[in-house]
Amino acid sequence: MTTIAPSGFRTHEVFNQAPPRVDVNEYTSNIPLVEGVAHYDADWAQPELTEVGALVGTESFQHDAELANTITPEFHSHDKWGNRIDEVEFHPAYHRIIGAAVEHGAHTSAWADPKPGANVARAASFMMFAQIEPGHSCPISMTHSVVPALAEFSPELSELWLPRLYSRGYDGRLAAPGEKPGVLFGMAMTEKQGGSDVRANTTRAVQNSDGTWSLTGHKWFCSAPMSDGFLILAQTGPGAEPAERLSGASLSCFLVPRVLEDGTRNVFRIQRLKDKLGNKSNASSEIELDGTIGHLVGEPGRGVRTIIEMVSRTRLDCVYGSTAGMRQSVAEALWHTRNRAAFGATLIDQPAMTAVAADLALESEAATATALRLARAHDEDADDTEKAFRRLATAVAKYWICKRGPHHAYEALECLGGNGYTEAFPVARRYREQPVMAVWEGSGNVIALDVLRAMTREPESVAAFDAELTKARGASALFDAHQDRMRASLAELATLDPAQAQFRARAVAASMALGLQGSLLLRTAPTAVAEAFLAARLGEDRDLEYGSLPAGTDFAAILDRH
Repeated sequence: MTTIAPSGFRTHEVFNQAPPRVDVNEYTSNIPLVEGVAHYDADWAQPELTEVGALVGTESFQHDAELANTITPEFHSHDKWGNRIDEVEFHPAYHRIIGAAVEHGAHTSAWADPKPGANVARAASFMMFAQIEPGHSCPISMTHSVVPALAEFSPELSELWLPRLYSRGYDGRLAAPGEKPGVLFGMAMTEKQGGSDVRANTTRAVQNSDGTWSLTGHKWFCSAPMSDGFLILAQTGPGAEPAERLSGASLSCFLVPRVLEDGTRNVFRIQRLKDKLGNKSNASSEIELDGTIGHLVGEPGRGVRTIIEMVSRTRLDCVYGSTAGMRQSVAEALWHTRNRAAFGATLIDQPAMTAVAADLALESEAATATALRLARAHDEDADDTEKAFRRLATAVAKYWICKRGPHHAYEALECLGGNGYTEAFPVARRYREQPVMAVWEGSGNVIALDVLRAMTREPESVAAFDAELTKARGASALFDAHQDRMRASLAELATLDPAQAQFRARAVAASMALGLQGSLLLRTAPTAVAEAFLAARLGEDRDLEYGSLPAGTDFAAILDRH
């Protein structure tokens, strides 16, 4: 009996699917980013940023991002002969990504070549790399953030370590820091019994005869354990009694090398890698220190003061990271909806989808405007008013933008339908990634309380913040009314006792964030963008969900920028 094979499988023809989103320049296609870079005095960086945008948009870079997140870091406690090695092995794709970020100065370029717009250019580069692969940006951020702590508090360590930090060379091996083309940094502050309350730390440091210190204790979260150096908090002083710990009076900050200058491996015992919701390409760990060599940074007992600038800078990078995630979410959602049809029309042309996509784009643009404004305030030419502004605005932005990230990613995921819910598309990974920026370096309550602390201890920051918003005064009745309400809330807050003020902290921080974003868009974005944002976030008909934009919104003007 003869069977006739079918001539073809017509059901296997693929149609009405978006083509691969590759070879899109992630810089030139992001109009709000391009305009913001020029507006904030970093136009000189356009050539290199265009180069970075082309690089991260390539198919090979995107594939490396996928590999780094699916073939995740693996911890090796011992070698095959039984020697303790405490190494974390990464897929080569991770090393290619982080090496490219270092090569383009996404870590310390703003410190190595300080000038007007330097932090803006660095922020743009950092955000593009983090848009495609966010996990590697953790050690990139900490390497950037360690610089001011060393520069301000430890001239001797700065002389040795800053040239290494400024280098654009990368080598992922554990080796003597002086033998490597460049170094990366991590940090280990929190412990299992304390978390954000670092005063409860039990890690102890004892001074050695040669001036170094020996640290003994544990850390609950050590970010990027294969880094070349770490800033670590430990108790010092006579006994570091519980009363001293409660006040933080005995906490000191130390630079702990992963490998000592002579090539000897420092005692740095990795207990396990954290099994995290997202951030899979980056290794986070629990570690034990046992006579581990460290170098004092700053004065004994002033560890929190020493490390606070590093914390502030990493909080700013959390804003950048969430903003990068919003850009990725918008880019992927728009690519899909512009290339797929349903019910007789392309998805983006369906009014309900148009409204959702435009609202997501508004959120992304507002975050971008805020991130770049903050970046400019951190440049070396910042005056006292700028410094006061950034002190409060960084905390406000960290609170709001990082909290908006997860729901924004979810809504973008929904734009892709079933495709978005699969790991084959990057939006699912982004949805799992966004919460880490809200948790890292202070979750919501910690940051909201930091807003209160800044207002109480540095009242000049409130005046500077209000002055920034006032630059848009008179451009919108909605904005003016919001600023008036915000001012009233701040005045009321100043009359409350600390416990009552805490109840209001989140609401006030959110109000300030929306005021800042509204002011920035009124001054720097097209009128259609600013008016739609204000109506959607501050108008009487505002909604809790994306996609409720008022009649008359110029959707094309909003979406054409993305």
